[in-house]
Amino acid sequence: MLQAVLFDLDGTLADTALDLGCALNQLLIHRGLSPLPMDLVRPIASHGTRGLLKLGMNIDESDSEFLQLREAFLAQYETTFTNKTILFPEINPLIKEIIAMELKWGIVTNKPKVFTNRLIDQLGFVYPPQVIVSGDTTSEAKPSTKPMLFACEQLGVDTKNCIYVGDAKRDIEAGKNAGMITVLASWGYLSEKDKEEDWGEDFKINTPLALLPIILQYQY
Repeated sequence: MLQAVLFDLDGTLADTALDLGCALNQLLIHRGLSPLPMDLVRPIASHGTRGLLKLGMNIDESDSEFLQLREAFLAQYETTFTNKTILFPEINPLIKEIIAMELKWGIVTNKPKVFTNRLIDQLGFVYPPQVIVSGDTTSEAKPSTKPMLFACEQLGVDTKNCIYVGDAKRDIEAGKNAGMITVLASWGYLSEKDKEEDWGEDFKINTPLALLPIILQYQY
């Protein structure tokens, strides 16, 4: 019997792309580079700092400047991260239904805790999440199963009785490997390069409220 529904944050519950893109472009401008249009940034927004720095500067973790640029990006993001970020349509109505079904709900994100908690406080959820697991809450972030297992432990639920909803490959991988029912949120930041047909999610939905029939399917 279903006990809980967990969600990714960026690109699943909240549209964070504009603020992430603003932080990236400010960093690019400070380094004498041209800012990027949002239609390039948006599909990468769920890929985190690594993906954004790869997009903007074509560097990865093997680059000697990566850590310095990562810190510079996060410092810039701290000045912008609540400016334009909002909940996606239908999120609060969905959460109302989840609570009405007497299910628990929570968030498992790779976003650092320093941003996650403050952002959640300002997003205006109709009911607050009953567990919040950030990218630095456990020793490993998604696609590791550690954040997923920790969230279920905190809620007192079994992973096999939990749905996880996300919009990135690492979300589906972490959920599946933890034994959860996985749902791909196609309203998020999927790009044309993503090969989501190979990710192996249990379901793919186009709107948040389309999750309700899936919940009902597993509730009893």
